[in-house]
Amino acid sequence: MPQTSSWRRSGRWRNDTRLALLGETPWDKPRPASFTLDTGVSLRLALLGETPWDKPRPTSFTLDTGVSRVKYDQARWTDDSDDLYEPLLSEKTSKTVDIEDSPLPDDLTRDSLSLPDPAEPELARHYTRLSHMNYGVESGPFPLGSCTMKYNPSFTEDVAARADAAIHPGRPDSTVQGTLALCHRLQDYLGRIGGMDAVTLQPPAGAAGEFTGIQIAKAYHEHNDDERSEVVIPDSAHGTNFATAAMAGYEVVELPSGDDGRVDIEALEAAVGDDTAALMLTNPNTLGLFERDIEHVADIVHDAGGLLYYDGANLNALLGRARPGDMGFDVMHYNVHKTFATPHGGGGPGAGPVGVREELAQFLPNPHVRERGGNYEHYEPANSIGKVHGFYGNWPVLLKTFAYIARLGDEGLRDASAKAVLNANYLAEQIEYEVPFGPFHHEFVASAGEQDAADAAKRMLDYGVHPPTTKWPEIVDEALMTEPTEGETKRSLDQLAAAFNAVAGDSDAELADAPSRPAAKRIDQVTAARNPQLSWQALDDT
Repeated sequence: MPQTSSWRRSGRWRNDTRLALLGETPWDKPRPASFTLDTGVSLRLALLGETPWDKPRPTSFTLDTGVSRVKYDQARWTDDSDDLYEPLLSEKTSKTVDIEDSPLPDDLTRDSLSLPDPAEPELARHYTRLSHMNYGVESGPFPLGSCTMKYNPSFTEDVAARADAAIHPGRPDSTVQGTLALCHRLQDYLGRIGGMDAVTLQPPAGAAGEFTGIQIAKAYHEHNDDERSEVVIPDSAHGTNFATAAMAGYEVVELPSGDDGRVDIEALEAAVGDDTAALMLTNPNTLGLFERDIEHVADIVHDAGGLLYYDGANLNALLGRARPGDMGFDVMHYNVHKTFATPHGGGGPGAGPVGVREELAQFLPNPHVRERGGNYEHYEPANSIGKVHGFYGNWPVLLKTFAYIARLGDEGLRDASAKAVLNANYLAEQIEYEVPFGPFHHEFVASAGEQDAADAAKRMLDYGVHPPTTKWPEIVDEALMTEPTEGETKRSLDQLAAAFNAVAGDSDAELADAPSRPAAKRIDQVTAARNPQLSWQALDDT
């Protein structure tokens, strides 16, 4: 089947890549102040505000990229400059390409797209109807425990959407000094927040940050010719802790919690020894409880030659009021998509920067950003564990993180944390379910008692609120793990408490049939897990 590509014109516009203008028109904009022309991959032509300081502004040029030619002449930057651009695929270079027969079976191919042709009002109503089926933090409380589903302020989206945020990752350091300066400042912000001496922005999410942090700990021990084979993890820890340690090649030693829900000191002393590489710990833990003996815990681990690793999933409880580094932690990761308010529902996106003490900085991933002689540059630490991600890490998430921290400042972050703690304790007092332990920090875990926690969660949907995390941590029977975050008002917390209490009084039959009101009903999760259907329609067995 032949395919032909040709150049098309639409009114006074040319449907080209507009490499020189990044989507802006030449007719209503002043001429650019600068260009980046010193690299074959810098095709953006300096409308990003990143200027080559040692280069004069060109008055004319022709840039041939191999796939298109871009012309600029200062004297011809006018409304009538019809020859300002050459097309990406012009009529002169159009080609007809013969494509071999598709190897796909006939029932998976089609001759036409059969696209619908709705009227615009119909299309608008369709997507509006679909949006009403969704539930998000803009709809109401989103109390998923240990997820910190806080409200994401829209100004961070504006920052990440700026044209100068979309830099080409291969540009030379000399042409992206503003971007590198921002990276360096964010490293400093996170280091000060966590009490760490050095920070890498590379890991793309929390689990990746965990793995990076444990790899740094492993490199530290190997560098010191210290063979260690075990990582100690409490039974209340996030599941990723166990997976991280196993993936790094360590044996996992599970540490039982004490009667108060915190680390059992006697059990810790028995578990830690010469083989201990690290203790992975969340503080506050997943029950929302602060480890009051954390300095003693750190001494036990350090006296055995191990490192103390901080799982930063619950850092929102401590912002501006306590720092993991001051507690004795040596390595930590930051779930910035949680703590610093970037959207992360549905599995992403995320970013998991890692902070370390000074003696571990030499093992940070490559590249790292540093300042030398007033300029910023990428460099590789002396004994780097290597790359864990390309270029700038998950850059849009990091940009939003920077904007959030810069907007709130020290006092704002401290206030956000204090409100998160207040909201969790207020809500825990309002619900009728049993809530063991306490007082809490950012979250609490209630027990559904005789009810099935999953059924209770489905029933909460009928009352118009999002349910909490269920059946975890397992040290609480039929757990309802709840984290309201700082953004909720007393009114929304009361709404959430009313839903909890209504479900607590519902019959088993009502719970088993729930949810009845949302557009999507309950699915058979067991069958779905055992017999996954990964296509949108069943395929003919023949």
